[in-house]
Amino acid sequence: MSVYTAQRTPVHRGPAAWSAILPGQEPPVELSGDIVADVAIVGAGFAGLAAARRLRQLDPKARIAVLEAGRLAEAASGRNSGFMIDLPHEVGGQGYEGGGIERNRKQIALNRQAIGFAKSIVESYGIDRNYFDPVGKVNGAVGAVADRLSRAYAAHLAEMDEPSEYLDAKAMQELTGSTHYVSGLFTPGTVMIQPAGYIRGLAKGLRGDGVGVYEHAAAIKIESSGSDWTVWTAKHRVSAGKVILANNGHLESFGFAKQRLMHIFLYASMTVDLDADALKKLGGKPRWGITPSDPMGTTMRRIDGALGGNRIITRNYASFCPGMVTSESAFRRAGEAQRRKFEDRYPQLRGVPMEFSWAGHLCLTRNGVAVVRELDRGLYSGCVQNGLGTVRGTLTGIAAAELASGVTSDIAKHFAAEAKPTRLLPPPLSTIGANAYLAYKEWQAGQN
Repeated sequence: MSVYTAQRTPVHRGPAAWSAILPGQEPPVELSGDIVADVAIVGAGFAGLAAARRLRQLDPKARIAVLEAGRLAEAASGRNSGFMIDLPHEVGGQGYEGGGIERNRKQIALNRQAIGFAKSIVESYGIDRNYFDPVGKVNGAVGAVADRLSRAYAAHLAEMDEPSEYLDAKAMQELTGSTHYVSGLFTPGTVMIQPAGYIRGLAKGLRGDGVGVYEHAAAIKIESSGSDWTVWTAKHRVSAGKVILANNGHLESFGFAKQRLMHIFLYASMTVDLDADALKKLGGKPRWGITPSDPMGTTMRRIDGALGGNRIITRNYASFCPGMVTSESAFRRAGEAQRRKFEDRYPQLRGVPMEFSWAGHLCLTRNGVAVVRELDRGLYSGCVQNGLGTVRGTLTGIAAAELASGVTSDIAKHFAAEAKPTRLLPPPLSTIGANAYLAYKEWQAGQN
């Protein structure tokens, strides 16, 4: 008999703005009693819902129950920047190139499978196409150092026969309305999503296919009895032959991968819905997304009314929080930093209020691997997305579902071949070291 008890459940600071700007959700679907399933999935984000979708494809008759601790799209899935990136995007280094051409080609192929999987979901479930827009993205450079990083990345992409387009300062101003950028590198393969709209639509579609997606159902204990498992919530139990943990960093909450996961919080702010006067001052195109040429720089995104209002999102500032709860002081400092970055780019919009500010939980490993494996007999994980939750979360969810079903694919083989996460230094050395490193990288990124 095995028992895994959650040491903590998710705690969020600030609203999930992507969900808040959409029309209100329907009343939550909650467990009304104990149920029996063939597979229970813990977590209804990109990984958990991708796992449910893949399981439904593999066995249309399987009884599947997905348990979400809060409301749909109000955890990490509603707190990212909404980039589904196909190209190499290693967030821990100075550039995005990562581990060489052959490794990157394989990762591109996997990322595009994830995007294709998501596209089929949008088509099958009739999700608003505005929520899944294949418009590409730009790496924005602020200053000469960042420009050199963009040019180096362009050269790396050319070696792999991947297209890109260099944008000068004038082209960047025409796109963004800002004179702050000296250059940009456009790549066409990224899909810009409204993450909360996508997640809500996916959950609705799964429910229509007979999958149980339950909210306010935080898993607090997982217990085996013979060949079956019981997932306990505060009020009810789900009995299942198999369980998939798709709860990213909260895998560690159940005792797995201890001292091997890096819990990073990134912070973002979103403006109020810009009025006609502000839009006139702003100029530029109504939809775009910019990742910084230096991965530790500032991500910016502009959206329009079809996505929840004419708004600009500013995302930067990182902190290492092994307890998976960010501090009020870090949250406040991040908001101040975002205001500065926003006004650096848009002095003509100085004083425009930020309607929402929030923190989002990322989980990384030192060696960049996920945790997709059988943890115990009949207990599987599809966790650790290394800062790319939309695409890599989709991949880990698919792989976990295939692993639980005994199915082999390129995706499943990729994760099966990965090493275990590298062990971290013990606290407080890990906390001091990680936060010092993050502060140094942010300083190194400078105005970017």
